[in-house]
Amino acid sequence: MTQLAELATLIRSKNAGPFVLTFDILFKDEKKYRRVKDSGVLTRELFAGLYKCPVEVVRFFECDNALGFKYSIPRPAFQGEVGDPDLHGGQQNAPLMAVEIP
Repeated sequence: MTQLAELATLIRSKNAGPFVLTFDILFKDEKKYRRVKDSGVLTRELFAGLYKCPVEVVRFFECDNALGFKYSIPRPAFQGEVGDPDLHGGQQNAPLMAVEIP
């Protein structure tokens, strides 16, 4: 088992407008990307569990030509709303980094 952070070149989160967070997982080489993709570990269900949201709101995209994955979810608090812990959405990627890939 290897943590996703050891395989990916970039794991980031950011705002996709004031109401949506988006997460990108990108790889430098196809071998590592294929290992993760073929493992079947990255799913909408996994992401919903990590971010405690309904699976129905998780958008998940695989992009073979960019060697990457993208998730998008509604922000738990609108950008700038009282209680918003991360104005730019840039600090939400940590749970993804520890995902174990066989």
